[in-house]
Formats: sequence, C-alpha cells, structure tokens
Amino acid sequence: MRAFVLASTETPPTVIDLPMPDPAPGEIRLRIRACGLNFADLLMTRGQYQERPEMPFVMGMEVAGEVEALGAGVTGFAPGQRVAAFQGQGGLAEYGCFPASACLPIPDAMPFDQAAGFMVAYGTSHVALSHRARLKSGETLLVLGASGGVGLTAVEIGARMGARVVAVARGAEKLKVAQAAGASILIDSAEADLKSAFKGLGGVDVVYDAVGEPAAGAALRALKPEGRFIVIGFAGGQVPQIPANILLVKNIDVIGLYWGGYSRFAPQVLTASLRDLMAMYARGALHPHVSHTLPLERTTEALALLRDRKSTGKVVVTI
Repeated sequence: MRAFVLASTETPPTVIDLPMPDPAPGEIRLRIRACGLNFADLLMTRGQYQERPEMPFVMGMEVAGEVEALGAGVTGFAPGQRVAAFQGQGGLAEYGCFPASACLPIPDAMPFDQAAGFMVAYGTSHVALSHRARLKSGETLLVLGASGGVGLTAVEIGARMGARVVAVARGAEKLKVAQAAGASILIDSAEADLKSAFKGLGGVDVVYDAVGEPAAGAALRALKPEGRFIVIGFAGGQVPQIPANILLVKNIDVIGLYWGGYSRFAPQVLTASLRDLMAMYARGALHPHVSHTLPLERTTEALALLRDRKSTGKVVVTI
C-alpha cells in the first residue's frame, strides 16, 4: 500500500510503499478514503507537537473509510461499514488499523471528505464551548482564527448555542466564510486595531483562541468579569504570556483544551460529544466546510496550504 511517512524531522515526509497492516485484537482495518489534515500535522513534521510518535510513522490524525477487516474480539462493526476514526497517526495511507474504540459510524449521507475532517475540529470546539467554557445563549463569543479548521467550527457551534459570535480572521474572503457559518460581527485582523475593535464590542464573555499573540492579549483585556479564555492552540506561532494580575482583578478563568488528551483520562467526554455532534449533523444543523481536497501524492501541497494560511475550514487528502 502507499503511505505518507515521516522518517525524520530533518527530512520531509514522502509517499512510499509499505506492507498492508493486519488488525491486532481489538482493532479494525479500514480502507481509507479520506484523511483530514490539522495544524498539528505540521507541528509533527518539525518535532514540535506534544505527541511525538516514534519514527518512522505514517502521518494523518483523523480518517474516514470503510471497514475492511476485523481483529479478534471486535464487535459492533461489519465489513463495508462506513466509519471515521481518530488515532493521531496512520491516516495518510490506503489502509490503516485503528482501535475499535477510536472508530465511529458515520451517517450514510455524510461524504468521506466531510467525515475525515469532522472529529477533531468539531469535537474540539464542542468540548471547549459546552463542557469547558459552559457557553450560554445570549453570551458574546469572540473567535480568533475564525476561518480555520477549528475556528470555523467554533463559530458554527457557538451560533447554534445561541451566542453572539464575533469572528476575527484575515481578509474579506475568510470573513465571508465565517459569516456564512453564523458570525454576526466580523473583524479583519489585517486591517483593524484589534485592541480598539475588541473594546468597542462592549465586553466579551468567552474568547476562543487557536492563534495566540498578538491577538490573544487584546482579546483577554476585552473579557467581562467572570469571562472565560479558552486556550486551543498557537497557529500564529507566539504563545501568549497571560498576566495573572488581569485574571485576579477581573475574576477571569483561563481554560486549556487539548481534545486528544481526553481519550486517556475521560474518554466518555469525547464519546458523548461526538454522539451529539453526529446527531446535529444528521438533522442538518451542522455544515462542514472543506476548502481543498487533494490526492495522496499531493499531501505536501496540502500541508503547505495550512502552513501558508491559504485554506478555510478543512484541507482533506483523498485516497
């Protein structure tokens, strides 16, 4: 089978031939149809992600495909069934073996490209906003990086939860995408004085930050008393240094959210969240946005779209 493999952080990953894997007990072998890319994939190529698989390894964190074979002891799945899976690696290949516990049936009406980019982005935003930040209807949600893979889902889910959503993104075209997802206020980070723009909002209840500085500091200061600042990631490259005196004076919560970490200490949180999200999709309440699909041979180009911020929503590799 063909697979996109990272052998070293000193050399670029590339497509090579590997033996087809056999499922171990408790695993499912998938015929992979699509793999969603994430900013974390870029960090892995540099050795900068918090999860560092032993090299060489097949890249690709989340996939969608069809059940091809079952390992010993696996129940509840059947050959030919359409599923999505999250493992953190192994997705950029024609076949892959994943724990049955990491696999989720997908609706027949959900295309593989949407399913492949669904779990991490929607799961991150849903757990962040509902479980961690306890966003309430009528509150103001400020989303930094609102046109990106996770940011756009935060806009959409926040709007479905009844919040007034403020989208911050670079350029008019990206803001149009955020507006279509449910944002009611648009701020162009390339043009606006963010500190003044955020101050003009009249206070913010929740900040969703997948970007980091320089926008993070201005957003923190826009929070109302008892506001919540959710740390999602640092796509901008600068980790915020949050002044503790501001947290004290304004009674602000800073909340970290690493979605994948829940699989180790509270997997039921992810299971319940994904069940709710799939039900929302099935009734037409969610509309995943995939801006680019490229074949496996062009995975390097697909990663460059994320690196150069030329995508909106998800970039998906089809296999």
